[in-house]
Amino acid sequence: MSAERAVRAKALAVLGGDSVLAGLVHGVFDGVPPRATMPFLSVGGAEGSDWGTKDRAGREVRLTLALHGAGDGAGGDAAVQVEAAVAALRGPAGGWTIVSARAVRMRLAPMRDGGWRHETVVRCRCLAD
Repeated sequence: MSAERAVRAKALAVLGGDSVLAGLVHGVFDGVPPRATMPFLSVGGAEGSDWGTKDRAGREVRLTLALHGAGDGAGGDAAVQVEAAVAALRGPAGGWTIVSARAVRMRLAPMRDGGWRHETVVRCRCLAD
């Protein structure tokens, strides 16, 4: 399995199993679902680049997590919980070991339909097992 797929799968498992986050959103989805009640979290694209060593293959993967919502609230509690859950991505993942996971960029944007989207870009550094 590629590092990008392994990181996405681990993110879906970790975030989908977070009981605190489950109380704040209506679901964690692989991509944006065609129909879902807001607020919800979607695990978006993963982009990878080389992060190997002399003797071990490695990848740096940047993963986008997007919290979608409506109304005046900007999902503050859910966004804080998503950021807190990022550390739990560390560890084994589909033939790779995620040695570091850190939220490196956040963005809050209004949507045309009156909703909002809070994006978190997570950087995961992975070494092949």
